[in-house]
Amino acid sequence: MQYLLLIYNSEQEYEAMPEADRQADFNNHWAYSQEVAQAGVMRGGAALLDTTAATTVQVRNGKTLTTHGPFAETKEQLSGFYQVEAANLDEAIQWAAKIPTAKFGSIEIRPLMEIPSMETPSA
Repeated sequence: MQYLLLIYNSEQEYEAMPEADRQADFNNHWAYSQEVAQAGVMRGGAALLDTTAATTVQVRNGKTLTTHGPFAETKEQLSGFYQVEAANLDEAIQWAAKIPTAKFGSIEIRPLMEIPSMETPSA
């Protein structure tokens, strides 16, 4: 089964960290990414820009509404994710616990819904 390992941390606290600590965190994520890839379980992942770059879109009564910023104001913000293949939730938890941000943020594990392939019908 595939899981998203969603990385949450406080943007304000992260920005307040000394540059050397942020660089160490980046290097730790790079090492983690290599470990997950070498284990053959990496299916994707990305780091996200700060929530100041976010735009929220909603459609209400046929009108598209946009708001500058994230959908919800929270203490911690979604900063990135890894997509991994794991045999079960216990294995996904083991991978999530190794994510460097787990030491100062939170990692949410979400199983991906298995959807049958949606091929375009022949004309």
